[in-house]
Amino acid sequence: MAAAQKERSAKTAARRKTRGEEEIRLHCMAGTRQALAELMAWSGIEEQGEAITLMIHHLHALGPQKCLPLLDPPRHEITISENVSRIFHHKSMLMIQQDPGDEVVHPVKP
Repeated sequence: MAAAQKERSAKTAARRKTRGEEEIRLHCMAGTRQALAELMAWSGIEEQGEAITLMIHHLHALGPQKCLPLLDPPRHEITISENVSRIFHHKSMLMIQQDPGDEVVHPVKP
């Protein structure tokens, strides 16, 4: 019986190789997993692989102009407030003053 299982596994591996199948792994956070679960529930899809495959093919069918906005990840913009900048500058000056060998170079405001 063990030989039969090995034989089936070998046949499956050979078939996948001839078809050009490749395993794609996806590690995701809980929010992404929840979103995938909801998408699957809405469409009645039970297999994660099927859902992801369909999403890839449907996005690709949209073409570059229509799919790019959907694939544009949100970027975080970092801004430093005047208050934080002033505190940082003040503490930097205090540290520089503790070591009298350092030169003080004031940054040029843009």
